[in-house]
Parts: sequence; structure tokens; C-alpha cells
Amino acid sequence: MSSTDRDPTRDAAFALISGVLDRHRPLDQSLDQLTGIEARDKAAAHRIAASVLRHLGSLDAVLDEHLTKAPPVKVRHILRIGAAQALFLGTPGHAAVSTSVALTHTHGVGKFAGLVNAVLRRVTAAGTAALAALDQPRLDTPAWLWASWGKAARAIAIAHQFEAPLDVSIRPGAAPPDGAMLLPTGSARLPSGTDVTALPGFTEATLWVQDAAAALPVQLFGDLRGRRVLDLCAAPGGKTMQLAAAGAMVTALDRDGRRLERLRQNCARMGMPVTVVTADALTWRPDQMFEMILLDAPCSATGTIRRHPEIPHLRRPDDIGACTAIQDRLLDAASAMLSPGGTLIYAVCSLQDEEGFGRVAAACGRLGLARAPLSAAELPGLPEAITPLGDLRTHPGLWSDRGGMDGFFAARLTKPKSPDSGTE
Repeated sequence: MSSTDRDPTRDAAFALISGVLDRHRPLDQSLDQLTGIEARDKAAAHRIAASVLRHLGSLDAVLDEHLTKAPPVKVRHILRIGAAQALFLGTPGHAAVSTSVALTHTHGVGKFAGLVNAVLRRVTAAGTAALAALDQPRLDTPAWLWASWGKAARAIAIAHQFEAPLDVSIRPGAAPPDGAMLLPTGSARLPSGTDVTALPGFTEATLWVQDAAAALPVQLFGDLRGRRVLDLCAAPGGKTMQLAAAGAMVTALDRDGRRLERLRQNCARMGMPVTVVTADALTWRPDQMFEMILLDAPCSATGTIRRHPEIPHLRRPDDIGACTAIQDRLLDAASAMLSPGGTLIYAVCSLQDEEGFGRVAAACGRLGLARAPLSAAELPGLPEAITPLGDLRTHPGLWSDRGGMDGFFAARLTKPKSPDSGTE
């Protein structure tokens, strides 16, 4: 490749990495902003960028061994791209070097071409042996997150080193995809990189993408046939479809009209009748209260780092306080819409205790809600995910022999019946 040739894949990978690390944009948002690029090149760029973000601390440790001073930010990104390809993605050393040198010219830092060439030649010559002495899980995890995860931190961080498999939920009565691993909780698992649209069940509307952990909160309701259920913060609709498939009469509410349109399309594809409401859960009030409410609240999403490796580089400790404030307000709103004796499932795809246990403890004290503890029979194959108080707590280190799972917290709460309801 000559220095004037543009490589759409590496150019796009550079844009994605810069979007996350320099402009603090989510990876999916940066990916959406890529235009004029073939789908194949976009997918390859995403894979490179995700590898850089997943292994950022380790890559920088390897590169710093060959640098006498910090290079400009653009050069650092180019070095990371080259090293990630060689050390984690199996790209031949000469290709990783030459494509990275070409990037220096296309991104206006050609005077550093010699530096990039020299450093990456040393990195590729050493190969993966350069990683052997590193504590990669620790290097690739911000210190504040590691500290917040307590005894599970290492298991969680090890799981973050790898791409997540593809999990799908299956319509009751339908067959799982050929070759899928059936998980004890009912999800079907396929290797990472599987194209869900190529599965027969996708075109036949018998399955949808949903991590095994994300499928658990709905299961905590029990029998849903004929029950009125409000799904708050519902988009993009994985749990909405799960509720509908279980026979519930679902009202799906979200304030984001664009994401709700995706929910409508997903439900239409599956042939599932759902009432869709575009509104803010904090101010919307129904004509009558609901006997069951699912609140999958907005959160820091630290439980989904396997699928979104940019999250550790975008989140800050102060973000957690902002999340808990909105979670408290949503719990207040959900409780006001829940009929006496009704069930509220509160869930977050977060590994942070403040967003899970802390919010439930506060809500029980503030709103008079009571926990309805989970039993081992409700979570087959996952007794270790039940906390001493009977809540659900999964993390990516669980089921490590099966490919892990996302981090989720969920609690089943009940609203006391009114004293004058005539019941004891």
C-alpha cells in the first residue's frame, strides 16, 4: 500500500476510536456517523475499534515500552490500531505495520511515519509474548470501576477481555436455531459474530436478540397470561416482546420516539400486539393502574461492557449520582401507577451497587414497597445470582464456561394492599 492510498477500514477504525476517546461519543453513535463506506468495511472497522477499546490499557503498556515520550494523540491512536491488529486480531505483522504507516499520511501526521514504523516493528517482532507479563484485566479496567466491583472484580474484568456471544430469546413453542447452546434459563446461545438476520428463526419471527441476563427480569413475574403489564422505558423492545410472547397485554412506554419506532418494527415483525405510548414516565399517568410493571431503568450500563467496550472510557464516578437520581424518580412514578397488591420488577444493566441494591433499599423505605424474594427454582442453573436478600445479581464472570453473561440487577417488589381493601 502506498502512502497516498486510503484504507477505508483503518480510516473508519481511526474515526471510531477518535469519536469515543476524543469526542466522548458512544461507539454506536460514531458508527452511525460513518458514511460512504461498504458494510463489510464498516464491520471490520468496528471490530478493530472494539479491540482497541477493550484492550486499551494493555496496548498502551506494550507501546510505552518502545516510546521515549508521549506521541501526539493521532499518532497514539494509529499505534493502538496497529498493535491491536497484530496482538489481538491475528493480522500479519507486516500488514499491521504498513497500514498504520499509511494512516499517518492520510491523517496529517506523516512526519511520524518513521516512529510508527519502528515502534510497530518492535511490537510485532515480540508478538503476544509482550502481553504475558501484563495483568491485562487490571490494566484494561479503570481503577474506580475495579474498586466498585469488590470480590467479583477480577472475574468481571477477565470476561470483558472477550467478545460476547449472541444470545436469542425464542418464542414459546418454537425450535432453537441449529447448533445453538440451550442455556438453563431458556435462552439460546450462538458464537460471537453470528449474523442473526441469517438465522431461519429471524425470518420466521420466532426469535429476537437478547442477552441471557437481560431475559431474566421478565421471568420474575411468573405467569403473565392475560395480565396487564406496563413496560416503562421500553425501547428498543426486547423485554416488551418477551412480555407479549408470554401472553401479557402490554403497554410499552418510552419518551424516545425514534427508539420506539424500532420497538414498533420489532413487534410488528414478530406479530405481537402491543400498545405503544410515547411519553415521559415521570409525568404520564394511565387511566387505571397496572397490576404488573417492569421498570428497566436508564443506568450507567456497566453491565454491558462486553458488548460496548467504550463504556469504561466514557463513564466517570460522578455519572453514577446522576443515574441514581433519575432511578429514584422513576421508581416513585412506577409506584404511583402500580395497583395495591401489584408487582414491580426494577432492573438495571449495571454492575454498580448504588444503582441496584441501593435504589431498592431507598424505595422500600420511601414508598413502603416490599421485596418478594426470588427462589432458586426461578433461576435454574444460577443459584449464585440470588443475593442474600433475594434479589437478582448477575455479572459477566458467571457461567464463564458457557461464555458469560451481561451484568444485571433486578428486584421483585410488591405494593401493600390498602387497609380498607377487605383483605388481610
